[in-house]
Amino acid sequence: MSEPSALMIQSLEKGLAVLASFRTHASLTLQEIARENGITMGSAQRVAYTLEQSGYLFKDPRTKRYSVTVKAVGLGYSYLYRQPTFQHAHAVLHQVNQECGEIVNLGVPDDQDNMVFVMRVAPSRHIPEYMPAGTRIPCVASASGRALWALLPPAELDRKLRSVARIKHTPRSTTDIATLRAFIDEARRDQYAYADEEFFAGDLNVAAVIYDDKGLPMGALNISVPKPRWSLERARNELGPLVIRAARAISKHA
Repeated sequence: MSEPSALMIQSLEKGLAVLASFRTHASLTLQEIARENGITMGSAQRVAYTLEQSGYLFKDPRTKRYSVTVKAVGLGYSYLYRQPTFQHAHAVLHQVNQECGEIVNLGVPDDQDNMVFVMRVAPSRHIPEYMPAGTRIPCVASASGRALWALLPPAELDRKLRSVARIKHTPRSTTDIATLRAFIDEARRDQYAYADEEFFAGDLNVAAVIYDDKGLPMGALNISVPKPRWSLERARNELGPLVIRAARAISKHA
């Protein structure tokens, strides 16, 4: 393990880690903050107080529980708003939505083998699953993640498949490594991936990779459709070519 750099501000690192721990919690007590981050109660109290005074956390005067404020949303604002690729992608997502009449998403990978959804266009005829910007879905259970993993060298893909948590989110979630590798090999061949009720019951999605201006993979465009209105065969035949074409349109202007 490498030694920590002298440039590292450990208190800042600790504060950012505490903020990140609220991703999966609506609110936390000081004890829970300490436990989630592996720090002492005194350290948790100092960090929470600093974040509260800075406006990023709110402390309920009755329950003493902390929750994230709207100010924290601003931390990701420039990433979403200032990226030229996302600005062009917004128009493409709307075009795809008009063409197929279904939910269209744009996701980027994080450093924990998740796809983070940063943009979504949904049709008006039905209420989709609530997925605000920042929602994370495991790469292994999403078409977007599988499309990106199809570009990995074999050794790295094998390492990820063996180390990643393979959870049964639905009865149809795939946890067998050989089957997952076959799906990803198929995505490499077809230039798009699919996931059939792997994370949400009744959800079928297809995705293709988006590349940046250097030709490196930066994310994926995903079309999500409901079953039984869409069969897997129909989704692959109709949406596979569409998602490839749309991802290329975004990549061309990256």
